[in-house]
Amino acid sequence: MDTPAELGHFLKTRRARLQPEDVGLLSYGGRRRVPGLRREELAQLAGVSVAYYTRLEQGQSHNASDGVLEALARALRLTPDERAHLRDLARPAKARRRPAVRPDKARSGVLQLLAALDGVPAVALDRRFEVLAWNPLGHALLAGHLDHASPGRPLDRPNTQRLLFLDPHTRELYPDRETETRRAVAALRMAAGQHPDDRQLAALIGELSMKSPEFSSLWARHGVSNCTFGAKRFHHPLVGAMELDFELMQTPDGSGQGLLMYSARPGSPSEAALRLLAAQHLPEARVLEPERP
Repeated sequence: MDTPAELGHFLKTRRARLQPEDVGLLSYGGRRRVPGLRREELAQLAGVSVAYYTRLEQGQSHNASDGVLEALARALRLTPDERAHLRDLARPAKARRRPAVRPDKARSGVLQLLAALDGVPAVALDRRFEVLAWNPLGHALLAGHLDHASPGRPLDRPNTQRLLFLDPHTRELYPDRETETRRAVAALRMAAGQHPDDRQLAALIGELSMKSPEFSSLWARHGVSNCTFGAKRFHHPLVGAMELDFELMQTPDGSGQGLLMYSARPGSPSEAALRLLAAQHLPEARVLEPERP
């Protein structure tokens, strides 16, 4: 990934979303040649010279201080995730020093957790969003049309990003597709900034850009977010509508593995639908179904 070019594109997109009146600058009306703030306006807000900011945006400066980056982040009103992404792009050498471990399979401890999560859909992911393992309910929720054993085969291992943009079955799973795709691309952007030398991650981005105009359009917006928790709406082919909360827990060993888990609010229709899905795929789960009057 061309990190200097990515830094310039990120700064431009963040300038474009702010208007002078948003940041307390006078706007004298008339037609502006660029959307959002001009370079000189942002430089003024951040307290840096226009020449220096221009070099930074053009990828010609690789030694921005913490103070400069923080000033730019404040001026651009960046979120915490966007601030971290700015630092990754401005200091690519630091990002490259992170462990470049690619696990071929989920760690044994992660597999034990998957097996212990009875009634909870769970999926083990690597930093490229490849599915390393899933429990039966996680498989039934996200990709019941795929072979349950496919995560154990690196050559045809499922990838949640590829499924979302290229798999017709997965396309039907998310009724609020705009939110889901925007969130997925923002998380992929974050990962790309953290691992600029990961060729396989870059290959995934290239593949999706070539095969999916939807992905390409979202990628150009340069949205950034960790997306480690929240809520998702599903329209499952077997049990219908569900709204589930999700949490993505990262393992602390630096391998990039994470455990994605879903849950329903107690007493909700989504909880009933999730129990029904479990009953269909896990015979022993039938005892968890509540008694009906």
